[in-house]
Amino acid sequence: MATVATTFFDSVKMIAAEKGINEEDVFAAVEEALAKAADKYFNAQDFYGNFQAQMDRETGEFHVYALKQVVAEVEEEDLEISLTEAQQLNPDAAEGDTLWLPQDTSQLGRIAAQAAKQVLVQKVREAERERIFTEFADRIGEVLVAEVKRFEKSAIILEIDRVEAMLRRSEALRGDRFDKGQRIKVVIVSVDRSAKDPQVQVSRTDPRLLIKLFENEVPEIHDGTVVIRNCVREAGDRAKVAVHSLDPDVDPVGACVGLKGSRVQAIIRELKNEKIDIVRYSDDSAQFIANALNPAKALRVNLVDPEGRRVEVVVDDEQLSVAIGKRGQNVRLAAKLTGWNIDVRSESDKRREAEAAMGLALPQPVAEAAEEEAPASSLLDIIQVDGLDASLAERLAAAGYPDAKSLYTVTAEQLMQVEGLDQDLAFRLIDAVQAHFGE
Repeated sequence: MATVATTFFDSVKMIAAEKGINEEDVFAAVEEALAKAADKYFNAQDFYGNFQAQMDRETGEFHVYALKQVVAEVEEEDLEISLTEAQQLNPDAAEGDTLWLPQDTSQLGRIAAQAAKQVLVQKVREAERERIFTEFADRIGEVLVAEVKRFEKSAIILEIDRVEAMLRRSEALRGDRFDKGQRIKVVIVSVDRSAKDPQVQVSRTDPRLLIKLFENEVPEIHDGTVVIRNCVREAGDRAKVAVHSLDPDVDPVGACVGLKGSRVQAIIRELKNEKIDIVRYSDDSAQFIANALNPAKALRVNLVDPEGRRVEVVVDDEQLSVAIGKRGQNVRLAAKLTGWNIDVRSESDKRREAEAAMGLALPQPVAEAAEEEAPASSLLDIIQVDGLDASLAERLAAAGYPDAKSLYTVTAEQLMQVEGLDQDLAFRLIDAVQAHFGE
């Protein structure tokens, strides 16, 4: 056992240093492993005892003991020892004491080594997982630089401070292309103590990454002069960031943009040319909503239902497509940023509504144009897309999309909730609507 003990002792020292684990935790794991091996060995010899192992921290020598309780009358020979016999071994023994009786470990040899190795591996893995959880649990939301280690089918494995982290491909930007050994910026989003895969989960699509990048690039945000009130992203495409200055002499938007756009451009490059709208925050909801629709210019903002947080924004006709954005992205992000449901209307639409409400007759050319775009028209009369039939049009209408206008700001994910509408058809339908409105 001396050779085995020495080998284990050296392994414990090496593993503890390599894994950054407390040596005492590994020693305890080895002692438990040897106790299990002894239990298995002695059970095979018809000795069913309660075994404990101890490892000398200086020499690495192992000792195995059978624990027996001192009793007046022995009923279980493997677990108990009479008071008389106990006092022969230890004159101070008393009833109720537990004696540690040394056992012969010379025959354990290979069995002990194998059992100890298995338990040691398990304990080291558990200790390492606990160490990783403890180290990273308080770092959620932190942005750091990770090195690309290897590629898997659904994820990219990174290395952070000698610990593996997982970047799922769904959490990478659409334009991300990495090489092994490349260093990239990520944000820690979760740490899972029980995960079979790497415990540390990171992201490049999480809004916290964008917030931290601004903190790193903009001194006024870092020192607290400028505050980011909210941030929303459709990662890889567009983001909106609401900023507010605590110093009236500091322009929050200008501070974030930087001289000739130097600060925001550095962030855009890091995020693979993701467009970033920096929005001035306002306590006035109407003003904040108007700002959030940037780059579109709002003519009027009407708070239709403050309790339900519904608002109507009127823009010039030529600004309608800008306000709504490609596939409704601009107005959708503005809604997420402000927390309001935003209905964007053109000035001509509002004028026609007002004229109709007043009972005024429209000039013939305008009336004809209004008739062409009237929401009452069947979707099939306006949009021609393979796969769009009368049955599907009825289901769309039942879901709240009765006409082309109602589909103007919808997302593919929302359309896919309608029975019989898959992702491909959803995108083709949205593209057809965008083309109809001349985007």
